[in-house]
Amino acid sequence: MQKKFYVTGMTCSACQAAVERSVKKLAGVQAVNVNLLANKMTVEFDDALVDADAIVAAVEKAGYEAGEEQPAEAAGEAKAAGGELLKDEIREMRQRVFISFVFLIPLMYIAMGEMVGLPLPSWLTGLENALTYAFVQFLLTLPIVYINRKYYQNGFKTLLRGSPNMDSLIAIGSSAAVIYGIFAIFRIGYGLGHGRLDLVEQYSMDIYFETGGMILALITLGKYLEARSKGRTSEAISKLLDLAPKTAVVERNGRELEIPVEEIAVGDLVVIRPGQSIPVDGVIVEGSTAVDQAAITGESIPVEKTVGDRVISASINKTGFIKFRAEKVGDDTTLAQIIQLVEEAGSSKAPIAKLADRISGIFVPVVIAIAVVATIVWLLLGASFEFALAIGIAVLVISCPCALGLATPVAIMVGTGQGAVNGILIKSAEALEVAHGVDTVVLDKTGTITEGRPRVTDVVLTSELTEQEFLQIAASMEQASEHPLAEAVLEKASEMGIALKPNSEFTAVPGRGIETVIDGKKYRAGNLALMAESGIDTAAWQDLADRFASEAKTPLYFADTDQLLGVIAARDVVKPTSYAAVEQFKAMGIEVVMLTGDNQKTAEAIQKELQLDRVVAEVLPQDKEQEIRRLQDEGKKVAMIGDGINDAPALVRADVGIAIGAGTDIAIESADIVLIRSDLQNAAAAVQLSKATIRNIKQNLFWAFFYNTLGIPLAAGIFYPLLGWKLSPMVGAAAMSLSSVFVVTNALRLKFFQPKRTG
Repeated sequence: MQKKFYVTGMTCSACQAAVERSVKKLAGVQAVNVNLLANKMTVEFDDALVDADAIVAAVEKAGYEAGEEQPAEAAGEAKAAGGELLKDEIREMRQRVFISFVFLIPLMYIAMGEMVGLPLPSWLTGLENALTYAFVQFLLTLPIVYINRKYYQNGFKTLLRGSPNMDSLIAIGSSAAVIYGIFAIFRIGYGLGHGRLDLVEQYSMDIYFETGGMILALITLGKYLEARSKGRTSEAISKLLDLAPKTAVVERNGRELEIPVEEIAVGDLVVIRPGQSIPVDGVIVEGSTAVDQAAITGESIPVEKTVGDRVISASINKTGFIKFRAEKVGDDTTLAQIIQLVEEAGSSKAPIAKLADRISGIFVPVVIAIAVVATIVWLLLGASFEFALAIGIAVLVISCPCALGLATPVAIMVGTGQGAVNGILIKSAEALEVAHGVDTVVLDKTGTITEGRPRVTDVVLTSELTEQEFLQIAASMEQASEHPLAEAVLEKASEMGIALKPNSEFTAVPGRGIETVIDGKKYRAGNLALMAESGIDTAAWQDLADRFASEAKTPLYFADTDQLLGVIAARDVVKPTSYAAVEQFKAMGIEVVMLTGDNQKTAEAIQKELQLDRVVAEVLPQDKEQEIRRLQDEGKKVAMIGDGINDAPALVRADVGIAIGAGTDIAIESADIVLIRSDLQNAAAAVQLSKATIRNIKQNLFWAFFYNTLGIPLAAGIFYPLLGWKLSPMVGAAAMSLSSVFVVTNALRLKFFQPKRTG
């Protein structure tokens, strides 16, 4: 059987791995999937061998808190609770950052002020005030340590259980600095009491409270910025839930009743008027209309529907009055299935393991062992306890995780900031890290590759009328129509400055077109079926109709009572930037695939125009998600780019989901990256930025690690017997600070990043 659990206390991929290892050890556990971002765990197990309580106990043994998710909770309440937990986490982190810096700023001023020529109060200067000088720093450090005590609780807990993580590094490094500072206070007190001013002078320079405080404050700032990017999937699901109407009108026993959507039963007759949203899936039994299905299928033009046709939940009735029989209600509707797909894809999407965490898993125990061994060896060699302790502390301070902890978040901060400057909103560090490895890009068509609305592409005259005269008649006819193709004709007339004439006796012919009277003369406009029914000969223009179809254009035929006056073709046109974007993806060796709910001919026309590697047409939302899954099963690293509600499951399932900024809120919330300017070239720029950022992170990690490893032998006193070289804790702290400065400076180079654009 399969059950879901919540897990709290995880801070990095090392925590995630520790939880998975602990649960997998249980007899009867078949599979474990831990979602770090969502703080959730899904476990498949044999309930004859193990139960939920044993699984929870295993997680708690690993040092984390867990519990079984309660399926009885209402979906809305669960989502609301999740949102509140996220807000509480961000609020708490913001408070920790604020308090940390309130105390860190005066601490740094007192500790470093005199070195850079800043004035200090007289009661903090001079050897006679050394004890006060040290103790004030200690008092300023205590609130920072207390407000960030989670690092110690988690870090030492995981360390004792044999699975150290980034918190362990932070806890050890800051503790080493604070403990040494306390030791220095005792030595200063001893020196003042015994007249040993040399000791006072030595240890008043060896106070490292500001080092411990700085580690905690900077790391907390980085974690606060990470916390703000969590929880996007839950927000997307909440918006999906809000999409469907809350009530619906049903016909029962000859009477119309307005009831909550949840009470609609299979077989109910649902009444839908123009402009209303369709609440459940069903089949039309009365009336005809045009239905906007763009949110679900991605079709840019409303679809004509009549008796016997299916309607889908969350689509919008545009023009006519219809009744339909409910066939899929509740969790069976198309919208509900999309929501389920978003949830499932989100829970199975494991976050990328941070390189720093993997290093810390090996680095921390090695450093601790070196510090302990070095201290013991020097004691055995006859060195004083003070000397041996200084050696051990120096090893820990030089190994302090400030640079290692900053290596990733600082580069991510600069990278995401530079992305925003270039119109790319990157919502999480994970997205920026994963994007560099993308080898397949999947594009939605409507609103992503194309503009998402039809525009006139061709005007063909078939009578003696001039183009100006023909467009005046066509636009005058269409001014009373609500069809998107009518809007395209009116836009064309407006661009040419054509004045419209009044019309009368306007009639919409469902599924065919329109009829109206202008200047006392009757005109009709629509598809070939309307022309045939009206006795208008269009045989001579069949080749033209075939050409338009092959070019994914929709023709509108205009005629009077006797003859065809002309044909206007409209099409959802490709954005100019789409051509350049596809070229850029191909230049990076990335395969470009298009998924669309539109018909095969339209898809093939776009493929030919843009030279796409592959297209998949006439797909439903779940088909898009399955196509992404299939590509991933082939070992591909997939980025999905879309703008509609129908793209949400695929956006979440993909390794990186990229939403067009002009798209729906749900697509934007489901995605990892949002293109603010709706320019597809920015998707290619996002991949370029990711590659530059990852390269920078690896450089940072190398130098952070290099400084530490270079200084450890020196700090351990290996060169002291032969060369007299000994690294004091102060020099160790300086080296640590230097590595931090180097890492930050290197990360700032990302500010010079400029995407490579063509066209």
